[in-house]
Amino acid sequence: MSENALAAELREKIISDPEVVLEDRDLMRALTAANERAMGANIVDLRGIAMQRLEARLDRLEDTHRSVIAAAYENLSGTNQIHRAVLRLLEPSSFEEFLAVLQGEVAEVLRVDAVRLVLESLHSEADPALKRLGDVLCVAEPGFIQEYMGSGRGPARGVVLRQTQGLSRAIYGDAADWIRSEALMRLDFGPGRLPGLLVMGAEDPHQFKPSQGVDLLGFFAGIFERAMRRWLG
Repeated sequence: MSENALAAELREKIISDPEVVLEDRDLMRALTAANERAMGANIVDLRGIAMQRLEARLDRLEDTHRSVIAAAYENLSGTNQIHRAVLRLLEPSSFEEFLAVLQGEVAEVLRVDAVRLVLESLHSEADPALKRLGDVLCVAEPGFIQEYMGSGRGPARGVVLRQTQGLSRAIYGDAADWIRSEALMRLDFGPGRLPGLLVMGAEDPHQFKPSQGVDLLGFFAGIFERAMRRWLG
């Protein structure tokens, strides 16, 4: 096929379906650049400049769109995880089973490496009856939770996300050597009762960060403390 025939065929296709050219950003950019070269260096093509700015804005909008979709998907996935964990938490018929589910299946659903339930008590000495409950349950002196959450340095918060700190061995025991980030959820068991603390630890130092949202964990803590009231009597 001769060059003239090829040009005629290409021209015919463009005329019959111009959207193909208009929707091809690389082709439009090449045509605009060719037009600018044809006009010479002394002429500024404001149309070309406007198109470049619109393209840059479109790129930013597409990036934002992708980020919003990713965030929505992550939020939906997190919501489903919390719902599954809550449903499993409501099934046990004994406190021992409740703690076993918390440390086992709930931890797996939420993808955390350690779960601890801290209860303050006026008698914090180790009770032999507590040993059979495993290391998921920690008994501490009154005031420990406030100190551990760092509430003395600011307003009390219901949920704290952070990297682990100096007192973590009191929570995790030997596991404190590899737990790097944690979610702390303050528990209110009602009037006249000392507070509790639900702790989730992760080996990944970036799994729990202060910049993350805490709404889902706050919801989970609210369900958990209401379930705990059943066992506290």
